[in-house]
Amino acid sequence: MNELSLSVSQAIDGFNELLDQAYPFVIIEGEVSSFKVNQNKFVFFDIKDQDATLGCFMMLFDLKMPIQDGMKVKVLATPKITKWGKFSLTVKSIMPIGEGSLKKSQDLLKQKLENEGLFDTSRKRILPKIPGRIGVVSSSQAAGYKDFIKIVEDRWGGLEILLTDITVQGIDAPAQIVGAIKYLNEVANDLDVIVVIRGGGSADDLAPFSNEDVVRAIAGSRTPTLVGVGHEVDISLADLVADKRASTPSNAAELLVPEKNDTLSMVARTVTTAQSGVSAAIRVFEEDSERVGAEIENCIDMFFKENEASLLVMKRTLIQLDPNRVLRRGYSLITKEEKAIKSVADVTIGDSVNIKFYDGVVKAEVLNVN
Repeated sequence: MNELSLSVSQAIDGFNELLDQAYPFVIIEGEVSSFKVNQNKFVFFDIKDQDATLGCFMMLFDLKMPIQDGMKVKVLATPKITKWGKFSLTVKSIMPIGEGSLKKSQDLLKQKLENEGLFDTSRKRILPKIPGRIGVVSSSQAAGYKDFIKIVEDRWGGLEILLTDITVQGIDAPAQIVGAIKYLNEVANDLDVIVVIRGGGSADDLAPFSNEDVVRAIAGSRTPTLVGVGHEVDISLADLVADKRASTPSNAAELLVPEKNDTLSMVARTVTTAQSGVSAAIRVFEEDSERVGAEIENCIDMFFKENEASLLVMKRTLIQLDPNRVLRRGYSLITKEEKAIKSVADVTIGDSVNIKFYDGVVKAEVLNVN
């Protein structure tokens, strides 16, 4: 047997290298004890069950929710042997688990953020009446997201929706939610609103939406925010900090866009009111031409003041219904003999067609039909 002689430092480095290869990351659940913060920078605590205890270390800036002794938690950590020969877990993230621990941590964080004014109604913004471009933070596989999309399309189709597809539960979820909000604010241009949604679940499933980083990301969003997480009885800190809270993802869709038919009816009523106002001014003119100028001016001024909100909605409605808006997004309109082609059955080889883009028309011949 060949004898291998190592210094203490070499031995520890070798053991840590083996640990890195075998267990680069571990997720461990247990109860917190001996929690303390040193120099306002370093966090030390133990995680234990009824039979064993492990020492833990983490940096304070990685602690995103308040932690106290007695809480049950889940940690994502790297096992290490310190230079003092002590086995320890270097914690990358920590999340309370179980309804009691989660509520206690959430209440502590809520008080802290409330004192900073993050939940004040004075800082909340009004969502647009009819958003043209919507950023969504959710999972494409989630039932809540599918319900949201269906209701938006049923109520007001043709809107541009940009999804950032993330995981919406688990220890990795907070970082992904924060990254998605940051991406939508920095990369996506001209978004009218950012919607953060997920369906119902357990307290552990919804915990990422009460993470401090997530709450601050929503509070710091340049684009107005709408949050719909869980069921109506579930209220996360993300709900409280958002510009608008929805009780569910489906409710988020209902709050975000009106029924198109209702809006068109409102526009029609507004036009009728305008026509009535003009007719009244004409009658005044016929009765007393000396007062006609003032009466017409007062009538029109009053109409615009009373219907300012309706006129703004009308303007957005007409913009949304403008076919050139769709063409500018890269679509085209194909016609044959001035009739729109809606199916391959409408054309045969040799037909001459016109292809309309937002900035012009191209004449083309059909060479093949599949």
